[in-house]
Amino acid sequence: MDGRTVVERLAAGLGVLGLLAVLPFYISSGLAAPFWAIVVLLVFWAALVLCAVRWFRTRPWLVLVLPLVAAAVWWASMMLGEQLLGWQA
Repeated sequence: MDGRTVVERLAAGLGVLGLLAVLPFYISSGLAAPFWAIVVLLVFWAALVLCAVRWFRTRPWLVLVLPLVAAAVWWASMMLGEQLLGWQA
């Protein structure tokens, strides 16, 4: 295993850890969002995890970006849900 591979796997590992760090936000969405929205958010998060698993070796740098995508989608859905759909805590 060369140095580049180690760095790439480290980056992908950090991406997976980042996805795990975002999971509590998705789960706690139930404090403000309806059940159907939580299900949609968790399915989206699971799809990101599936991408991370599939891309771990082939596209490790993209795995590192997935937690940022997950956080942005969660934040946007909570803000839009509150403003447009009247979700409240």
